[in-house]
Amino acid sequence: MEKLHFAQLVFAQAKKYGERTALCYRDKADDEWTKLSWNAMAAQVSFLAKAIVELGVTEQQRVAQFSQNKAENLIVDFALYANRAVMVPMYATSTVSQVEFIVNDAEIELIFVGDQNQYNIALEVLENSKFLKKIIIFDKKVVFTDAEHSMYYDDLLKIGEKSTKHFEVQQRQNEAIGKDLSCILYTSGTTGNPKGVMLPHSCYKEALRTHPLRLTSVSDKDTSIAFLPLSHVFERTWCYFCMFKGVTIYINQFPTEIQQTIKEVRPTLMCAVPRFWEKVYAGVQENISKMSPFMQGIVTWALATGKKYNIDYLRVGKKPDIFLQLAYSVANKLIFSKVKETIGIENANMLPTAGARLADDIALFFRSIGVPIVYGYGLTESTATVSCFEYANYEIGTVGTIMPDLEVRIGEESEIQLKGKTIFPGYYNNPEATKAAFTEDGWFKTGDAGYLKGNAIVMTERIKDLFKTSNGKYVAPQEIETRLALDKYIEQVATIGDERNFVTAIIHPSIPALESFAKKNNISYENIDDLLKKDSIYKLIEERVAIQQKGMANYEMIKRFTLIVKSFAVDSGELTNTLKIRRAVVMQKYKSIIDEMYAK
Repeated sequence: MEKLHFAQLVFAQAKKYGERTALCYRDKADDEWTKLSWNAMAAQVSFLAKAIVELGVTEQQRVAQFSQNKAENLIVDFALYANRAVMVPMYATSTVSQVEFIVNDAEIELIFVGDQNQYNIALEVLENSKFLKKIIIFDKKVVFTDAEHSMYYDDLLKIGEKSTKHFEVQQRQNEAIGKDLSCILYTSGTTGNPKGVMLPHSCYKEALRTHPLRLTSVSDKDTSIAFLPLSHVFERTWCYFCMFKGVTIYINQFPTEIQQTIKEVRPTLMCAVPRFWEKVYAGVQENISKMSPFMQGIVTWALATGKKYNIDYLRVGKKPDIFLQLAYSVANKLIFSKVKETIGIENANMLPTAGARLADDIALFFRSIGVPIVYGYGLTESTATVSCFEYANYEIGTVGTIMPDLEVRIGEESEIQLKGKTIFPGYYNNPEATKAAFTEDGWFKTGDAGYLKGNAIVMTERIKDLFKTSNGKYVAPQEIETRLALDKYIEQVATIGDERNFVTAIIHPSIPALESFAKKNNISYENIDDLLKKDSIYKLIEERVAIQQKGMANYEMIKRFTLIVKSFAVDSGELTNTLKIRRAVVMQKYKSIIDEMYAK
């Protein structure tokens, strides 16, 4: 199994697992889950692989997917791999200009789309592109007007069922090699056009070799939820790893459905970004704040017991004494088990978390109550994982220990640099960016600053995201924004201060939390705009900002801020598809507000 190319993986697993469930999916939140066995998945991959040949797709041709998470995404992936073709995923929220750029850059002739909006965008691109020729639609409810260039996915499968191109597909499978490109993942950079990260099959092969060495508890008895976009390297690589291990995957189609999905599935595995856990943490803290003083005392005791049991003892390999075991059993029964059951994670084996900074307080809290968050660090260019927590001897404050056989060094400006078999060979159609990404002696420059603590990595800041005040002080905005996002009254923050004499911020507060505060304190207002202009609300947020920034240097402190009603969003350009702040866009969009803060 370890030597298999992705061209054969699904077929090998079908021989091993047969009618066992590979994937579960549903079209809407109120639908029942539909199970797809390994045999059925292999059959669909086989049919689609032949249909792709019928459409004229050749080896190493780029084919795009533009859709929400669906079971079809993975079927398309492996049908393309069976043909030695290249998958180019796009985020479901991509705009016309973003899709158009990728289509033209990668010379996409065939694209698979999900819903009506994605079809409409693809059609608009097709009408103006010299490359795009065919649109395949997953959702049969989509209405299309261009029958010449459009086709439903189910109809394409039927072509594959009748096709006699089995020999062609088999020949391509036999000729598949590690240097073949598997996919091109376009990074949603905070500035400029996205860059296409080329990942050959050899990178995935190495990832599938090293992850089982580290994540030894994952087995075919596990269930995982595909919650993050499959267009992101984290979820994509995780799902491939799950398939490799025989894990049953539940496809969560829309991010807004995740709370319901978790409670229905009660998974043992699920990868998420820190923002998910920040919201869960805020919710738990809110519930604690509403408890009676007596119950708050019980919770405080339970958390102290959990920390001693899970962090001070089990984490470092020490066996708790009988009294601590008894105390933890009581704390777990009274508090921890109820929290985990409410979320839907009482069966959790491990919960990988990466993609942004996770506050130490949150990691400590969840680990203390027995939630197995596995915090890690990785990039698209490194085929996801660079480092992650181990089962024991992990250290809060780090992003875990380095993955097996991956080399890490600290370069100039404390930059984390990488070398190994999971590191990408370069950016597609962009030799200048590729050259800039590597040192002269071949190390990949991550753009992240940090240092090594033994075999663990400590992240400090994103080098390219640092700004310098007019007083010559460097400020890491992500550190400030991560701290403030922990507050129940603050939803989003964009810090400003480059070449300015102090730090300011644009803050989108939690509107429900402010409405509750206003009601409790008899603050009258006409609408949300009026509420945010109240001196009492400004003073509240000012106090919360000061609390969250306690201990930071004076030059890092937010001196002034402005509250905004509308949140930062992907479709309005302030966020990347991976929900990172596009600071340049925010500064341009809110220029007058920012200038006013500095003019006061």
